[in-house]
Amino acid sequence: MPPINAGDTAWVLASSALVLLMTPGLALFYGGMVRTKSVLNMLMMNFATIAVVSVLWVFYGFALSFSADTFHGVIGGSDYWGLRGAFTGLKSLWVPFLADGTTANPDTIPVLAFSAFQLMFAIITPALISGAIADRAKFGSWLVFVTVWTTVVYFPVAHWVFAPDGWIYSKLKAFDFAGGTAVHVNAGSAALALALVLGRRVGWPKEKFKPHNLPMVLIGAALLWFGWFGFNAGSAIAANTLSSIAFVNTQVATGAALLGWIIVEWLRDGKPTTLGAASGAVAGLVAITPACATIEPMGAIALGLIAGALCATAVGLKYKFGFDDALDVVGVHLVGGATGALLIGFLAAPFIAGTGGVKGLFYGGGPQQLGKQAVAVVAVGVFSFVLAYIIGLAIEKTIGFRITAEAELDGIDNAEHAESAYDYGPSTSSGGAFALAGVGGARTAADHTSATTAEKVSG
Repeated sequence: MPPINAGDTAWVLASSALVLLMTPGLALFYGGMVRTKSVLNMLMMNFATIAVVSVLWVFYGFALSFSADTFHGVIGGSDYWGLRGAFTGLKSLWVPFLADGTTANPDTIPVLAFSAFQLMFAIITPALISGAIADRAKFGSWLVFVTVWTTVVYFPVAHWVFAPDGWIYSKLKAFDFAGGTAVHVNAGSAALALALVLGRRVGWPKEKFKPHNLPMVLIGAALLWFGWFGFNAGSAIAANTLSSIAFVNTQVATGAALLGWIIVEWLRDGKPTTLGAASGAVAGLVAITPACATIEPMGAIALGLIAGALCATAVGLKYKFGFDDALDVVGVHLVGGATGALLIGFLAAPFIAGTGGVKGLFYGGGPQQLGKQAVAVVAVGVFSFVLAYIIGLAIEKTIGFRITAEAELDGIDNAEHAESAYDYGPSTSSGGAFALAGVGGARTAADHTSATTAEKVSG
């Protein structure tokens, strides 16, 4: 067995930490977009997902995703149950194909390092779904959904897309370098299903549901942007030319998508917004994910502009079709992930290592690769939607998935966690400025209003 490559191992472990940071970043991004009475619940949904999926991954998640195939490229076996057998060098796990048909740096990092990296993908995928059902899902029911959906949907799809014997990777040969289908189409389709199962929030769409903290949204988007370099460039599983291509493409596509989104806003609404800038950046990150090692930087800019404009337009579809996707998971992740995956069929550059010499339509190739990309998008999207709908409906019909209307109006933070994010009571040190609440005894805005009224009456 070749010796472990310390540089590649260090890069993969650092990338793993970057990808883990994306889930707290997502929590802040989503948390700033909800109302003050829902922010803690959104943060909790994301942080608890980290805990649940980490445990599942050790028990059987890595095994089902990356053990040797047991059924026609659909699911892995039991080679790594409990992570046993993951303490030697990298064997036949996923590594990207190069232009000459070989693989990049085989057998140079520990299996455990690769497992850590892929764990972070497994964590953020169900976390993305949480934004679609903001304000109205029981926390315990969410944990049940994460457990079941990750087991029966994410782990098999990860095997399809990332495992060397998965059917999308080895038989269909559709490109998905870092998870446009496995992560974003997967999560976006499930988000649509849950939005339909749980129904509309009380007051939607007449009530505006404006973000309560736009600086928090931008901080979350910045952390996502930062962590995404690990997500995409780390997927080379080596510190090499391929990771450099993915890194540069990630940056320029994200910038272009931000511009594409705010240009649409400017033309449509007359003003570019900070929320639009943050959303456009995330849309670009989503869209470049499957394509980051198969296109050149000029192609990445084109992809970003297209994705930013399309996603800015797509977020309005929920009003047209009447589904309450609270934080636009469908418009950004389903549409963005599908856009990036499909554009590979047009923009795949044969001189970029990750394509293995495949030519997109704009480089003189035929429609075959575009067809393969479409099959992958549709297969993952339909599989995830159907199973998420069944799982969500089963939870709703048994233990209940949605909180009561009264609890929703009072605030899900108080109803599900007995906490509030902000204490609006008078400050002893700064004379009236609100402070972040500590634990369950924090006063709500309603408490403050009642107390002020009582003081006026007694005075």
